[in-house]
Amino acid sequence: MTNSQTAAELKRKTIAGVQDVQLYIDGQFVDAASHQQFDNISPFTNEKINSVASGGAEDIHKAALAAKKAFKGEWGKMKQSDRLKYVNKIADLIDEYTEELAPLESYDTGLPLSLTKKMVSRASHNFRFYAEMVSSRMVGDAYQVDDEFLNYTIHKPVGVAGLITPWNAPFMLETWKIAPALATGNTVILKPAEWSPLTANKLAEIIDQAGLPDGVFNVVHGFGETAGASLVAHKDVELISFTGETTTGSEIMKNGADALKRFSMELGGKSPIIVFDDADLDRALDACTWGIFSFNGERCTANSRLYIHEDVAGQFITALKERVDNIRVGDPLDDTTQVGPLIHRKHYKKVASYLELAKEEGCEVYQGNVPEEYELGNYIPPTILLNADNSMRVVQEEIFGPVLAVMTFRDEEEVIELANDVRYGLAGYVWTKDIQRGHRVAQAVDAGMLWINSQNVRDLRTPFGGSKHSGIGREGGYYAFEFYTEMQVVHVALGDHKIPQFGKK
Repeated sequence: MTNSQTAAELKRKTIAGVQDVQLYIDGQFVDAASHQQFDNISPFTNEKINSVASGGAEDIHKAALAAKKAFKGEWGKMKQSDRLKYVNKIADLIDEYTEELAPLESYDTGLPLSLTKKMVSRASHNFRFYAEMVSSRMVGDAYQVDDEFLNYTIHKPVGVAGLITPWNAPFMLETWKIAPALATGNTVILKPAEWSPLTANKLAEIIDQAGLPDGVFNVVHGFGETAGASLVAHKDVELISFTGETTTGSEIMKNGADALKRFSMELGGKSPIIVFDDADLDRALDACTWGIFSFNGERCTANSRLYIHEDVAGQFITALKERVDNIRVGDPLDDTTQVGPLIHRKHYKKVASYLELAKEEGCEVYQGNVPEEYELGNYIPPTILLNADNSMRVVQEEIFGPVLAVMTFRDEEEVIELANDVRYGLAGYVWTKDIQRGHRVAQAVDAGMLWINSQNVRDLRTPFGGSKHSGIGREGGYYAFEFYTEMQVVHVALGDHKIPQFGKK
């Protein structure tokens, strides 16, 4: 074994003794009311890691009562400055536990350790960012009407926030929702993805250590059809923020419609990367390979459709094949690994079925290598689908793995039509040295977020979300205030204005 593999094995032995995971309700770690558990499975070996409490309707109800009580009580009455001290304290504690959190995330999800270290750092930044945003940007407007009225707006927390988070970047995406929810004064019930419970449990331990009042933050592990559905249906849960598959998001909205809950939906994607013949091809190649093969390809904003101008397609595809050949596939706890195993055997089978479909649809399937020593894991090698076209299911449907469909185009008008010819509209990427064309194409693509001559670099101040079947609403920056707060307008009469005197004689 190499030195890095030896280090990975040491990390694995250290982590192997992780304890079983309980629910966190009203400031206490507790078993599920049913006492049921489910197995958490390693994506690296497909062996059991630990057992996780399987929450259901009764547990959600307990969490909702605790969260509502805290919202009506100590947390809801707390001064904003004191509340934000707690938010900053959570960030400080996350930093203290980075060396534990990053390997746990890799162990649980299969994400490479080099990536999870950065993700944990971003997680603490999410809390500090929203502590600052609330104190400086959560402001109202004032409207003066001559000397008669002063009308002004304020932001009020909504109440109990139900947060349903995905498994592909669990810790970072959980904090992305929890931070604005808490900072704006709401209480939280988190329903993490059942395939990635470890860091959600560690976050509960961190928030417990931060000393938040009981009931402010709750975690109910479990399955979507039990814990998730109960969270959506509960009458005391005022809002649902969901990140996940489009079909699941649609079902959640249907189930919450009668209660008129507010929803934020960050759903699937099938994002295009468009490379014109005048682009900096080396940098475009860097961005293209990173954008689809990072996060093991399990990334909602992945550039899973490449449209390369026909005049440079040959050289670009040759270079792309060379990159695929050289991507380091391995143990997620090895610092040198670039692509690890997919999260779960079920997902592995789904992605593998798309590769078989690609062959049936006429694609040439070109793949990198997975060392034989990792045959027990859920490994899909970095893959490019050549000879693809927009009519194929592998181009139209979200595969959510390290799989890139490659197509060519002739001109700007054609590629815009191709880029928009899917039901998704989350992200897009345009590479060209013609900045006017870059802006034209970016604005013509039907997607919530576009990057020109850039990989997916997030700015927390900007709105995040998609169009079409990729989502509803926006989070990020002060745009999160529209979702996590209720805007109230207060009308103040400055004098004795005229009031109609109905019925007066």
